[in-house]
Amino acid sequence: MDSSAFQPGQVVSSRAGRDQGRYFVLLEVVSDSLVKVVDGDLRRIEKPKLKNIKHLVPHNKTVLSIADKIKSGQRITNEQVRLALRDTLSVET
Repeated sequence: MDSSAFQPGQVVSSRAGRDQGRYFVLLEVVSDSLVKVVDGDLRRIEKPKLKNIKHLVPHNKTVLSIADKIKSGQRITNEQVRLALRDTLSVET
């Protein structure tokens, strides 16, 4: 798997580690194998989780409001991330 499958604002879930099964929003692609993810709850915007892409499952869902803010450099709040994840995941199920 390569980092081109991951885009800022994309919904991902963890397949390994103590956060296994949790859903996150991808905040930044750091390198070919590392990304920063947040969920607005345990992993907040101020301290994103650095994850290896081998430990993540990409989903075909993108939070457009978050993706647009990341691209334009606007401020993102933890509440926006939590609400966007909740709304995106409730549509999925």
